[in-house]
Amino acid sequence: MASPVYPRLNSQYRVGWIAALPVEMAAALSALDENHGKPLTQHAKDHNSYTLGRIGEHNIVIACLPAGGYGTINAAHVASQMVVSFPQIRFGLLVGIAGGIPSAQHDIRLGDIVISKPEGILSGVVQYDFGKVRDGDLFVRTGNLAKPPPVVLNGLASLQTQYELGKGRITQCLQKLFQDEDGSDKLTHEHLDDTATCDSCESEEEVQREERSTSDPMIHYGTIASGNRVVKSAEERDKEGSLLGALCFEMEAAGIMDNFPCLVIRGICDYSDSHKNTRWQRYSAATAAAYAVEFLCHISSHDVRDTPAATEAKTFAPQVPAPAAVEITPDEPLVVKPPKRGTRSKHKHHSKATSVAETRPNE
Repeated sequence: MASPVYPRLNSQYRVGWIAALPVEMAAALSALDENHGKPLTQHAKDHNSYTLGRIGEHNIVIACLPAGGYGTINAAHVASQMVVSFPQIRFGLLVGIAGGIPSAQHDIRLGDIVISKPEGILSGVVQYDFGKVRDGDLFVRTGNLAKPPPVVLNGLASLQTQYELGKGRITQCLQKLFQDEDGSDKLTHEHLDDTATCDSCESEEEVQREERSTSDPMIHYGTIASGNRVVKSAEERDKEGSLLGALCFEMEAAGIMDNFPCLVIRGICDYSDSHKNTRWQRYSAATAAAYAVEFLCHISSHDVRDTPAATEAKTFAPQVPAPAAVEITPDEPLVVKPPKRGTRSKHKHHSKATSVAETRPNE
């Protein structure tokens, strides 16, 4: 971590960084080039705990959700209070972990990074549990969240271009934050019982998947599914992923996108199934933070300064007709099983799969 430096005036900080868990906050602090400590002043109605610092050209305000306070509502509170004490913030970064949605189209593995990128009428984030229930138990999602401001999208395009040219620097950025991976990379379906381990998962149902040519995390761009529950069901994961085209699940972004211009950066720590655990959280939080550092290096401080403050930005989502009612019927779960960095992985199929809402620390 960078050595402490005397903090600057609140008006000199233009980028906000929000973490939901202490492991994500630790990765954020490790990413700083300079640690400016606590703010000199803070609004009386702002109860966030901040650490200030610098990454490249940018002065950063970092805040973490309160212990046990995960979800869209708590994220909205943190973001709204942040811009009260730091009114010159132009945009935010929501950086942390998520549950992956691997599929035949998206080879998502543990430690990979998912970035919220607008596609069509979608902003890059969709609140998958917000909508209406109609006759016949048909659930219709309503509303669209706002897109990030142009300065963010331009920086994203610039960084994507570098990766297309083979000039990405995620490995170098990650080395500063983390050294080793946390465990084996296994994707399975449901446990046959309620045990918390994979001891009963049989090896004869293992499948092969193509080995990657590098151990570096891959970066995926697209839609992130956000809502107030933890998905621990392979069947639910595959269904929502197919309907939304989403790449991962998380629990905070939908609460802030409309009122806090933001880019969401998520490291994949599990596969949103019954085998969810915490072993990959530190590494995945580090991969997300490493991408955030590289992203900030592709944005000029002058462009940030010329961007309207978050308190002034008109972040209205596009007005589009509500989608037609669609009956959601369970499909056969996808059988895509990544191994430990491309070797072998267990695959146990079990027909019983239910969506479980649990606490965020297991994400």
